[in-house]
Amino acid sequence: MQPCLVVIMGPTAVGKTKLSIDLANYFGSEIISADSRQFYREMEIGTAKPSLQELQQAKHHFINNRSVTDYYSAGDFEKEAKALMAQMFQNGLNPIFATGGSGLYVKAICEGLDEVQNADLVLREFLIAQYSAHGIAWLQQELELIHPGKLEAMDKNNPQRLMRAIELSKQGGIVKKHKDKPPYQVIKIGLMLDREELYERINLRVDTMVAAGLIEEVTALLPHKQENALQTVGYTEIFDYLNGETSLAKAIELVKQHSRNYAKKQLTWFRKDLEINWFHPDNKMDIINFVRSQML
Repeated sequence: MQPCLVVIMGPTAVGKTKLSIDLANYFGSEIISADSRQFYREMEIGTAKPSLQELQQAKHHFINNRSVTDYYSAGDFEKEAKALMAQMFQNGLNPIFATGGSGLYVKAICEGLDEVQNADLVLREFLIAQYSAHGIAWLQQELELIHPGKLEAMDKNNPQRLMRAIELSKQGGIVKKHKDKPPYQVIKIGLMLDREELYERINLRVDTMVAAGLIEEVTALLPHKQENALQTVGYTEIFDYLNGETSLAKAIELVKQHSRNYAKKQLTWFRKDLEINWFHPDNKMDIINFVRSQML
């Protein structure tokens, strides 16, 4: 049987963690987490990491393996994840690749990156989060600030191009990589819910985070609030509250609103990938049977 990578994709709060654990247990495998926010030890509650009980149900990789003060690039992740996968394939395991906010990590593993040399995964996630929270105007203003005149020479209404231009301007240079077909089969599973149900899950998740101590977690991170890892939904809004810029109730409502906005944009990005096979997250056996049928 050809080595196989099962990729679980979908918007925030849709149920990727549970399904990844179910698939890992069914196929006797391990989970590679590709959620950049869950890399960081200090970001526990606001990143919706798997609970201790969930971590004990299946072996997870790339969770709590960095500090918010660490630099971690796309090249670093691609190199480490592929080395881990090679070892897992050698041991007869088919990894379950659980994605986070965007398709960047899937691209790194399935295609390789034509990215800025040592492109910062956290920078990309930061730009996506700011776009989700503040819209395209924020990207336009940021690009004009760091590269005056660049905006007029490009499609200023294309958020992907704007983010790409900001990355290039911040980090300089580009390295072209020859993209070979990966030496393993890739099966992409997308999880989808009705919008109303998804938004209810997002709102409930935020309420659960607050009850679990989100405010206290963010308070402890105030000395590091300028780190890129913390420029993300669930943290920036609470920092504003702690700095006296908004009320707690308003900050919590903004976390919910920005999370819903982010989920909507995630779905827009994922729908462009025609290789994704979509399922309701509760249809576990349908997903398992489909994965089995696709394994070569």
